[in-house]
Amino acid sequence: MIETSMNPFEYKKVSTDDPFINEVYKLRYKVYCEEWGFEKQEDHPGGMEKDQFDEHSVHFVVMRKGDNQVIGTIRMINNSEKGFPVEQHFQIDTDLSAFNKDRFGEISRLAISKDYRKRATDAVIFGGNTINDMAVDNMFGGRRKIGNDIVFGLYKCIYQESVARGHKYLFAVMARGLFLLLKRIGIVFEPIGPTKFYHGLRTPYLGRIDTMLQELIRSNPALYEEFAAGFRQK
Repeated sequence: MIETSMNPFEYKKVSTDDPFINEVYKLRYKVYCEEWGFEKQEDHPGGMEKDQFDEHSVHFVVMRKGDNQVIGTIRMINNSEKGFPVEQHFQIDTDLSAFNKDRFGEISRLAISKDYRKRATDAVIFGGNTINDMAVDNMFGGRRKIGNDIVFGLYKCIYQESVARGHKYLFAVMARGLFLLLKRIGIVFEPIGPTKFYHGLRTPYLGRIDTMLQELIRSNPALYEEFAAGFRQK
């Protein structure tokens, strides 16, 4: 179990052979199928949203301390014969042919329970509209901060897992708002292709683990300590 002093939540890595993984799929179904309509409900029978990449992924969940109810989840897809979703759904303008794809992961399926999201959070993280810096700055006050803490904690899990696995790069497909939110705290990605409509307006990004580390040290040393301290405890 991974805990962070940033918020009253605890984080757990869930393997695909653990029956608890079904709670991940159920939350994703609720968010991606029922609430946002990103995926068709008829394509995911049994109320569980799953796909071919889950078996090649590392899954993380967040729960309130002392409670087994999943309130957030994210996965990191690792390289396999299936490749990465970003390569299948987006045009990538950056030449990555010389890179070892085993050093890559793809961040995917961020989902947070509606009980822990505000309308402003939805607009920034999931919405497809253009988001400006002021809207992102407004995310750092009041109860909206709870949603931020959940997102940052899940991204911390991805970062630590990437370091543990020796990954050097992270793909991500994000709405502009999530990109700006992460950049605001020092987690930097760079666009590698044009924006298109896919689960809303989305852009393919690439994050370099060493660049993230350097930027966190420079611009957000407190968050860097949160990231690094959790890794040192492993």
